[in-house]
This record gives sequence, structure tokens and C-alpha cells, in this order.
Amino acid sequence: MISEYQKMIAGEVYRPSDPELRALAQASRQKQSAFNKEEDPLKWAEIIKDWFGSTGQNLYINPRLVVNYGVNIHLGENFYSNWNLTMLDVCPIRIGDNAMIGPNCQFLTPLHPLDPQERNSASLLLSEIISGLEEVSLSFLE
Repeated sequence: MISEYQKMIAGEVYRPSDPELRALAQASRQKQSAFNKEEDPLKWAEIIKDWFGSTGQNLYINPRLVVNYGVNIHLGENFYSNWNLTMLDVCPIRIGDNAMIGPNCQFLTPLHPLDPQERNSASLLLSEIISGLEEVSLSFLE
């Protein structure tokens, strides 16, 4: 039998209330809180490397960071993000090498059903984000 987590990362309809997913989200919230409260920039990368699915050796993310799970985020080498990054990683988010992300950017993989009956079933649809960014600076506020 396929787990709700496996359905989620495959982009299939899944139940977000699944106990395994709730536990994973709770663990992520604890790491998110530790990251956002940490004042030492040298410790930010340590927290991220312990939290995310994979990262390059060199990364710098400014706080405030909002993440669903963390384990579905994969960052390339020399990743930089300005303030207030949101990555809702119910599906994998993969960002390549040398990416520079502007302030207040959002990477959102959940797609809520548009049909009211389907939406009320407490299931979600998803979409994976793959960004082969290399030497590209993004800002969605321009």
C-alpha cells in the first residue's frame, strides 16, 4: 500500500492529516523556529543542512524562512536567498547551482482542488518545482 507521503511527493491526491505527515511537519516547524530565532549567521547553514533534503556546501539563507517539511527541498551549490523565503515543499523543490533569490519569494507546490466537493474532501493536488537556475537572480517583486 502506498503511503500518504509517497502520494504527496508523487503529486497525487493525498490526505494532509495523515499522522506520518503531521509528525514530519511538526519536526520541520521545530527546525524552522530554531532557524528563525538563531542570531548567528554561521549557524544558519548548519540548521539548513540538517533540515533540508540536500544542499551544496556553500549556502546562505536570511531569516524569515517558512517551509512545510524541508526534506523535499534540494539546493545546489552557492545558493543565496534574501529575506522572507517561503518554500512549501509538499512536492520536491529542486534549485540548481549559483541561484540568487530575491526578498519575499515563494516556491509553492500545493494546488488546492477548484471543485468545492473535491476541495472539502481534505485532499490536496501538487506540483513539483524544478529550477535549473545557474547564475540567475530572481525577484518576483519587480
